[in-house]
Amino acid sequence: MNQLHVPQGEFSLHRYPVRAKETLRAWDAADELILQHLADVITQDNSLQNILILNDGCGALATALAPSNPVIMSDSFISHQAIHQNLRSNHSDDFQISVIDCLKSPAEYLPKPEAPLDLVILKITKSLAQLEDQLHRLRPLITEHTQILAGGMVKAIHTSTLELFGKIIGPTHTSLAKKKARLIHSQPDLTLTPGINPFPKSLPLPDHHLDIINHASVFSRDKLDIGTRFFLDNMPSGDLPCSIIDLGCGNGLLGIAAAKANPNAKLTLVDESFMAVASAEKNFASNHTERQADFHVTDCLAGISDNSADIILNNPPFHQQNTIGDFIAIQMFKDAKRVLKTGGELLVIGNRHLGYHVPLKRLFGNCTTQASNKKFVILRCIKR
Repeated sequence: MNQLHVPQGEFSLHRYPVRAKETLRAWDAADELILQHLADVITQDNSLQNILILNDGCGALATALAPSNPVIMSDSFISHQAIHQNLRSNHSDDFQISVIDCLKSPAEYLPKPEAPLDLVILKITKSLAQLEDQLHRLRPLITEHTQILAGGMVKAIHTSTLELFGKIIGPTHTSLAKKKARLIHSQPDLTLTPGINPFPKSLPLPDHHLDIINHASVFSRDKLDIGTRFFLDNMPSGDLPCSIIDLGCGNGLLGIAAAKANPNAKLTLVDESFMAVASAEKNFASNHTERQADFHVTDCLAGISDNSADIILNNPPFHQQNTIGDFIAIQMFKDAKRVLKTGGELLVIGNRHLGYHVPLKRLFGNCTTQASNKKFVILRCIKR
């Protein structure tokens, strides 16, 4: 289950965090297809020194290609941890591999910082906006000699995906599908004028007297989603000093609203997306010029002190990259119980059909409905 067999070797790979009886692999067919294609390319072309890998979910590409010292870019803290974990467990050699977030410029981390990229390997994610942002960021770092190779599952590759490559990079074609995955080959055309990167985007919210910016990977970056709107309309308020955490903060809207409704509260905003936390930090500063807040990129509430929060606000995601399930929400609930003070409360919003009340009541011993409408419910749990 955990053994990846590719031309570069055999590797033991695990998702992060490691869970007992894990049923999901740490790679997909697109990873295998990319590595099979690259088996001869990298070996035969010794000039490929500056290699950049984007969106490596759990480190399959980084681990297999470690001897080439690639730079790895990912917006996910969890992916960063998985990549480091799998590199350590599979390689005793000290390869010079940098794992950076997507807001950094890879140029300073490359083996030859002054030279352009020789090879770009890009995993296609579900987010077309993220792809557009990444291609714009790549554009200044490539030449007509740069090899651009992308791979993804067929369900994630659409006409719009190929159009973005054609518009920003150059002529593009795809391979035949294999195991429901395919490759994208794009030839850089430096005569193209793709325009400016549209990200980060501004999102004015006049009804809430807020002006928000969103980086490309942020959830609901083009409009205020109805679940968040409902949570904003039911935000707890008070004048007493307290500690409030916005868990899975996204662009920080809930934390910003909580700061407004609780003028003496200390705010902490947490997410596993580097772009989300960067957006939240910028938005909090621009909408609360007189307030300070703490910002953390981490897995759920890892690194946050036990028994330290009075209120935790949570709009949990129901997917991690392409994997759908409630495992992230459950981990968030467990971490929230650990971090809450005795008597502290967790407020969770979710679609009614997700049934979060069941695991919450099992974990906290209590769960009441704070507010509800036809689609959403806000649940309240108190740590006894």
